[in-house]
Amino acid sequence: MEVPNDALKKSDDISLKELVLKLLSWCKYLLSKWLIICIMGLLGAGLGLVFSLFSKQKYIGALTFVVEDTKPGGLAAYAGLAGQFGIDLGGGGSGIFEGENIMGFLRSRFIVEKALLSSIEVNGKRMNLVTWYLQHTELGEKLQKDTVLRSITYPLGQDRKQFSLLQDSLLHIIQTRLITKELEIKKPDKKQSFIEVRATTENELFSKLFTERLVSEAADFYTYTKTKRSKVNVDKLQFLADSLQDLLNKKTYALAAVQDVNLNPVRQVSNVRGELVARDKVVLQTMYGEVIKNLELSKLTMAQETPIVQVIDAPILPLEKKRFGKLKGLVIGGLLGGFFIVFILVFRRIYQEMMAH
Repeated sequence: MEVPNDALKKSDDISLKELVLKLLSWCKYLLSKWLIICIMGLLGAGLGLVFSLFSKQKYIGALTFVVEDTKPGGLAAYAGLAGQFGIDLGGGGSGIFEGENIMGFLRSRFIVEKALLSSIEVNGKRMNLVTWYLQHTELGEKLQKDTVLRSITYPLGQDRKQFSLLQDSLLHIIQTRLITKELEIKKPDKKQSFIEVRATTENELFSKLFTERLVSEAADFYTYTKTKRSKVNVDKLQFLADSLQDLLNKKTYALAAVQDVNLNPVRQVSNVRGELVARDKVVLQTMYGEVIKNLELSKLTMAQETPIVQVIDAPILPLEKKRFGKLKGLVIGGLLGGFFIVFILVFRRIYQEMMAH
């Protein structure tokens, strides 16, 4: 059975009318509760103001850097030359600082812990950065109230592998807090290669030192991984060159001794020995020359593979301050208080209507 178009139109008009009336009814209901809404809004604003007054001031240590990574292009042609001595001149790049990998690497537990365990000198006293963090932050103050945690220390020079379970646990808590709440790593401009590292903590000196140490430790580790194979080649060639030089020196002295003996024309058999020593010296000279050539090529390769982490902007005291403002506390607190009471009133009325039917 078909429903007439007029009936459908009438039904739609009724639904729209009911919706408008329903909205007006809700508005009228909320307006009738304006006093309690205002009171809750003012209460929320007051709480926001109190929160802003008691919130601790934080300091932002910001450092911007860029990685200048050079690659050995033409030197690959000389790889065969070094192959005569079992030396590999080819540079195998590490991808740690490539693309977005650097963002994750700087947030990794490994590099954050290395920065925390690095030593600093403040007022003539040397200590780990993590020790300074425990002594001058809110987290450290809370830990001091626990008799067990208060006894945990991080002596300078202690091997990381020899840390106790409590030392590991506390260090993990600190580095997790830093990564999740106090450390920000970003690219200010997506089209550029600049990386900005920001540490926002309650201690001004820690914010500065941690930012600097984090980038420094990451750069050192990256340089080590990039040049590790090349350094092995250089060390191997250097050892070979030193050994050949010692042998060549011995042959030179031996040849001189034989030539001294040859001054006596009666002992002609010494000429044979002199020729043998001279031949060995020529062979050693040739080998030594090739090794020195490959050694210099390896050093050049390592120099070209060594990346340069260039700091553009470093944190300088006094640092930028960050605090939850009073106006911000009033506005956010008032809005949250108002939304909270409106939600309660709406929920209460819906519940009453459901129970009435």
